[in-house]
Amino acid sequence: MKLFSRPALAGFATAALAAMALASLAGSSAKARTALQITQQGKDTLRLLEAQDPRARGLSRRARAVLVFPSIMKGGFIFGAQSGNGVLLAHGKTRGYYNLSGGSWGLQAGVQDFSYVLFLMNDRALSNVESNSGFSAGTGPSVVVINKSAQAAVDTSMIDHDVYAFPFNGKGLMADLTLQGTKISQIHPK
Repeated sequence: MKLFSRPALAGFATAALAAMALASLAGSSAKARTALQITQQGKDTLRLLEAQDPRARGLSRRARAVLVFPSIMKGGFIFGAQSGNGVLLAHGKTRGYYNLSGGSWGLQAGVQDFSYVLFLMNDRALSNVESNSGFSAGTGPSVVVINKSAQAAVDTSMIDHDVYAFPFNGKGLMADLTLQGTKISQIHPK
């Protein structure tokens, strides 16, 4: 009894190799830069987002803290991986360092480098990140992803979610820039 044809096995093998290569790529992008480099790149990335999007400026003024990932590498071919290091800033001061990583599977192909900024709007969101050494998407605080095409204005009626996430500054070819399937964990760079 034959379970898989040769072309199907070749396809699975190709997908597995691609996933391993992409996981390695994502892992190497997350390798330690110094704490000083992560902080500076984080502050630069936040300034860039605020200059490009008035909604981000409004949220930044109201947020308890901002978690900035200057560069997240994401790639996939059936199986995917993403990873990047970031800094937690509260009123311009560093409160900690975090890694965003995750995997996925399904219809996907491509590689992308992008930035992700998460505005933590209340003590609950900040406490969830700090006391749990991070969080997994889909558990804990409510997260709203704001993309370029959304024309919503940020006003006081909009500030009822725990976290507002801005994926931006993307380079490469991959469509999905959500937090789905990711884990944010505390790290300790030198």
